[in-house]
Amino acid sequence: MGDTNQQMAKDILAAVGGKENVISAAHCMTRLRLNLKDSSIPKKDELMAVQGVIAVVESGGQYQVVIGQNVAKVYPEFTKLAGIAAEKAIAENLDSQRPKEKWTPKRAGSAIMNYLSGSMTPLIPAMIGAAMFKTVQVVIGPDLLHLVSAKSDMYLLCGFVYSAFFYFLPIFLGFTAAKKLGVSQLLGAMLGALLLVPDFVAMDGQTFHVYGFLPATVHNYGQSILPIILTVWVMSYIEHFFKKIIPDVLSTIFVPFLTLLVIVPVELAALAPLGNIMGDFIGQGLIGFGDIGGFIAVALVAALWEFLVMTGMHQVLILFAIAGIAQNGYDNFVTVAGFAATWAAFGMAFGAFLRIRNKEQKATAFGAFVSGILGGVTEPALYGIGMRYKRPFIALAIGGGLGGLYAGLTGVANYLMGATNFLAVLGFVGGGTANIINGCIGSGIAFFATAVLTYLIGFEKESEALKV
Repeated sequence: MGDTNQQMAKDILAAVGGKENVISAAHCMTRLRLNLKDSSIPKKDELMAVQGVIAVVESGGQYQVVIGQNVAKVYPEFTKLAGIAAEKAIAENLDSQRPKEKWTPKRAGSAIMNYLSGSMTPLIPAMIGAAMFKTVQVVIGPDLLHLVSAKSDMYLLCGFVYSAFFYFLPIFLGFTAAKKLGVSQLLGAMLGALLLVPDFVAMDGQTFHVYGFLPATVHNYGQSILPIILTVWVMSYIEHFFKKIIPDVLSTIFVPFLTLLVIVPVELAALAPLGNIMGDFIGQGLIGFGDIGGFIAVALVAALWEFLVMTGMHQVLILFAIAGIAQNGYDNFVTVAGFAATWAAFGMAFGAFLRIRNKEQKATAFGAFVSGILGGVTEPALYGIGMRYKRPFIALAIGGGLGGLYAGLTGVANYLMGATNFLAVLGFVGGGTANIINGCIGSGIAFFATAVLTYLIGFEKESEALKV
């Protein structure tokens, strides 16, 4: 398997123009994300011909090679061949190597999405793990099966594990955001920790004077996202400035000290409160938009969700949804629509598996179904089936929309950011029996409607897929 991963990395590197054309490399759950000096060099035909490559996408200023869950094994082989350190691949002198471009609204939007996505993606495994403990707590506790009491050690332990990630989210996010921007990761984590110091949190609602004269209203920033995202972004400019003007012999001491000296008052007096206000606005805004748009809004997003996944734009909506759940305790819009769309993608793969006659392509469809329903990864279905045959996308949009429509009409809410596979329905548990039932029905509608429509209209009669 190691030789296979190495060969795949070698073939991908050759197709994107060799190591001379690679600025940096990163990966998410399914994609090898490349920042290239010249994005016109890569040969998509050669990339698609590489065994194991599902699709090639240009999005958010990156060249993305969709590999699937095996990407974590291909990535170190790629960085080794490209001559870039895996741990530094995201922040490898991007500004100095990338050709200078004029700032446009499109480029600014891509940069923002790239920053948000690059900051959040590394946290997904830990986020899912912590959320699963919360799910177990709800299932075994007095809210559902009554297997343990709310005071039992098992119940409390599940809550501790969940809080270990979500309460301290600003620390983890400070680290990954700093890594994405190529600045001190420990300073980023420290600025996140500053918002969670117990004595500071205890002053929630009070006014604190930074350096004795600059007033700052204290809030509880546990589970917050935007305060640290804004802070690390501003810190990156401050740290780069001090690195330029301070001699190397003094930089170890004075760069971090002066960076903190400047950024701390900016964080506490301006950026953290601003991020808190923005978080409240987004949280209430999502609920408000869901209420105003009602079931139509949920249905529309559910119909379009997987197309947003293909462009990477879903990462921003997920970020807002996390902020909404942190603020309100639940989300009745974005993630509900996303779950319906995800089950629709599972249905598209299953419907294709039932309809396709060609043995090789039938196996590919079944693999996409298993990858989705068990692994929670929809890219194999989207690119291996949707992009390949096109017409299944019609079924996907209709089925996802129908599932979202039902969920919107019945007021389904999601209480957890956790699994994206078949266990995703456990996110409905926190809302009680009716919420669980309606959430499962909505997911079932999305799955079966898409599967049936894919079977009926997903393929042209003369398609190679229907030939044995």
